Amino acid sequence: MKGSTYLRFEMLRTFRNRRFLVFSLAFPLILFFSIAGAHRSATLGGISFPRYYMVGMASWGAMVSTISSGGRIAAERQLGWTRQMKITPLSTRTYFGAKVIGGYLMALLTLSALYLAGTLLGVRMSVSAWLTMTALLLIGLIPFAVLGILLGHLLKVDSLGPALGGVTTLFALLGGSWGPLATGGAFLAIVKCVPSYWLVQAGATALGGSAWPPAESWIVIAVWSVALARIATVVYRRDTQRV
Repeated sequence: MKGSTYLRFEMLRTFRNRRFLVFSLAFPLILFFSIAGAHRSATLGGISFPRYYMVGMASWGAMVSTISSGGRIAAERQLGWTRQMKITPLSTRTYFGAKVIGGYLMALLTLSALYLAGTLLGVRMSVSAWLTMTALLLIGLIPFAVLGILLGHLLKVDSLGPALGGVTTLFALLGGSWGPLATGGAFLAIVKCVPSYWLVQAGATALGGSAWPPAESWIVIAVWSVALARIATVVYRRDTQRV
């Protein structure tokens, strides 16, 4: 199977997955309209509430989209696709690359939907601000894409659903997707070590008029991405040796 053929197949599977479309797209939209719509005149951190909450819901939905690749990996492991992949010309890099691209395409769909929802509630920004925010959010999603691959090879299908729900909810809560969890002190310092915090702040930075987030954010994203990639590699090798 050619890499391009498998990639096209993966894209079709991704957008036919109704469960993850609901959790990554429908839920964030419903929460955004119900909560931000009721607080259109409020502000949070110097930013209008609809603008801030748009970023929070976009971050949460995009996070779910990228991690959802783990569900497809776990299902394919259960069906024996990992064994079949070894005897096909399809490389491991192409296999995982298709999973990551599929997650990112779903993330872009979620971002586009939340951006449109934001404009309906009065969010206005320059084209450069929209593009900067999108670029920062996509960079911030890297560790979550790796985490999806890790969980897909670590857990079984039956346990993966609750695990993904719990993990994304915890990250969203700590990151401030539904509002700041910590505003100062030691707890804020701890929260700043979580990638989801900087994922939300990436969008808030662009909304606040700054071009780039602080260096601390890049360090946290890089450390989490490298660490998770190392663990995912070990888990993948151990998993494939069993088949």
